[in-house]
Amino acid sequence: MSIQQDVVAVAELARAASHGLALATRAAKDVALEAMAGSLLAHEAEILAANREDVTRAEDGGAPPNIVDRLRLTPDRVAGMAQGLRDVAGLPDPVGEVVRGSTLANGLELRQVRVPFGVVGMIYEARPNVTADAAGICLKSGNAVLLRGSSSARSSNAAIVAELREAIEAAGLDPDVVQLVPGDGHDSVKALMRARGHVDVLIPRGGAGLIRSVVEESTVPVIETGVGNCHVYVDRAADLDKALAIVLNAKTHRTSVCNAAESLLVHADLVETFVPRVVAALQEAGVTVHGDQAFQAHDGVVAATDDDHAAEYLSLDISAAVVPDLDAAIAHIRRFSSQHTEAIVTEDVAAARRFAAAVDSAAVLVNASTRFTDGGEFGFGAEIGISTQKLHARGPMGLPEMTSTKYVVTGDGHVR
Repeated sequence: MSIQQDVVAVAELARAASHGLALATRAAKDVALEAMAGSLLAHEAEILAANREDVTRAEDGGAPPNIVDRLRLTPDRVAGMAQGLRDVAGLPDPVGEVVRGSTLANGLELRQVRVPFGVVGMIYEARPNVTADAAGICLKSGNAVLLRGSSSARSSNAAIVAELREAIEAAGLDPDVVQLVPGDGHDSVKALMRARGHVDVLIPRGGAGLIRSVVEESTVPVIETGVGNCHVYVDRAADLDKALAIVLNAKTHRTSVCNAAESLLVHADLVETFVPRVVAALQEAGVTVHGDQAFQAHDGVVAATDDDHAAEYLSLDISAAVVPDLDAAIAHIRRFSSQHTEAIVTEDVAAARRFAAAVDSAAVLVNASTRFTDGGEFGFGAEIGISTQKLHARGPMGLPEMTSTKYVVTGDGHVR
């Protein structure tokens, strides 16, 4: 068979499995999720051994450190994957939730209820933890999922999916609700993108090139998860100790993730008081500052270009600029932001409100690190991605965002 036929074949298995999953009780799904979590922990050694194969292959191939970090699993990260599944099990089941309802004037009872998409395709790079997160969220929301991770993580993903499927089957559900897409080459990715009618929605998760390719080439509807050129703006009314802690956390806590800060803006009134402190602290943490003229007055700061201000570095680099006022900060963000996450540090309530109202990103934070834009941190359990588009969902996508709706209309012999 051709790769297109192979992909359609697994999609049809997923479609058949999704019909039963859509009717499964919350209790049945939660039992499966707990079993999936337990299986990951019980087989941690096998999963880590498979991951070492991927990491070694990546390092031997000269992959940059941020890519290797995304790829690498540790006992703590496996435990985090398992906890994510258990967190999802503890969340309410969105399927069947009544979004709105009423009795019409003619006596018809109208309800809009949440229903699964059906078959979800995931195309993602490195980060084998996404495999477990996507499987858990899709299962709980009643969706079958087809997982197409990057070839760089093929050993890890195969080991994780094997354990998840075994646990799902042991819990009494059809294991075909979680499947790997066959093939390692781009042909299998393209086949998944062309599987309209077999796959209901695609979610790409990775770098700008991957996301752009899926959005532009797919015939299957796409929920776009975006790259993160996230900004921290330190306002003239900022508490400078808070500001320093927030900037350092946002930039250095974990550089290889989309909610890490990539751009720093500082009000002109703070050139003497804050800029020297933040440059010194960032450089001490190993960060290269790509700054405008005001920042270049400090040793070690390199000149920033427009490309630097627009970059998602995913490394120990940050662009930095001094702005004359709040409006200039907002204008800079509008020009360069990827509309993922922006933060303001200020004690001025009016400035915080204006920033939150004027900045058009999926998440706006006040006096908090950009690293909080995360499904787990928001209390959603493990997330399937962070959407930067405006339809059908925006921001961290948890269980409700993995459903559509339908109308159930109940009458008593009504005719029109």
